[in-house]
Amino acid sequence: MPLGTLDRSPPPFFKQGPSALSKLAFFSALSLFLMVADVRFNVMQPVRSVVATALYPLQWVAMLPVRLAGHGAGYFTALDNAQAAEAAARKQMIVQAQRAGQGEQLMLENARLRKLMGLRDQLKTQGMTAEVLYDAADPFTRKVLIDKGVASGVTIGSPVIDESGLLGQVTRVMPLISEVTLVIDRDHATPVLNTRTGARSVAFGDPLIRGGVLELRFMAGNADVQADDVLTTSGIDGVYPPGLPVARVDRVERRADSAFARIYCMPQANVASARHVLVLQPVSDQLPPRPEPEPVRPTGKKGGRP
Repeated sequence: MPLGTLDRSPPPFFKQGPSALSKLAFFSALSLFLMVADVRFNVMQPVRSVVATALYPLQWVAMLPVRLAGHGAGYFTALDNAQAAEAAARKQMIVQAQRAGQGEQLMLENARLRKLMGLRDQLKTQGMTAEVLYDAADPFTRKVLIDKGVASGVTIGSPVIDESGLLGQVTRVMPLISEVTLVIDRDHATPVLNTRTGARSVAFGDPLIRGGVLELRFMAGNADVQADDVLTTSGIDGVYPPGLPVARVDRVERRADSAFARIYCMPQANVASARHVLVLQPVSDQLPPRPEPEPVRPTGKKGGRP
């Protein structure tokens, strides 16, 4: 039989549904409709959620080897960091122990020298803890309010410190609260001592530079002051105990057109974020009273020569 005479169409028994071209056109139109509807109305979002929920266990199992490898690498990295931190801590402990031993030795030598020279011991300053409530309402000053006042024994002139250094001085006392003027206030001056050279000077506050600094004014241009010099309270003003950290020299400007140097210092205390402070007693309250001046005695008789 010739091939051209064969019927290529399937028998009626195998005919099921529309043709392939009709199916292609239908599903293409359906796909375009679903894409447009998903972009405009997010109709496929529930389907995505169901599929993602169903596939999550498979994804978790597929990612498990990667996670195990990552955790293993992180474990060894953390182990190395912990060992390095332990070694650094041990070295620091050795250095601190050495410094502590030297400090005790220096304290013993200092006590012996004081006894030998007949000098009195350093003043024992007492204090009370307080909490900073809020900043003062005046925007042109740098003051804070603390929760201790006359009822707690706070007096005007009491030094206020935090864990880092000198914070300021009590300038106003009320029954339950007190006002503290910070060291960076423009009206505040602190007698300081350069621990490297032993030179005394006065540090004035300047709240307008870099959020608040201190300035050593009226210092000669050739003064021996360098960056990173530590300034502490001198203790000769009768207010602050000696040795309280005040500031660290940040920048020294020496100009040929001026006889004085511009020396800027960064405060050691947390003047912008102090929360808990310690209010000390003024040194003047612990010093013996000054002797009364002797009355002036006449040196001659009335109406005559001495």
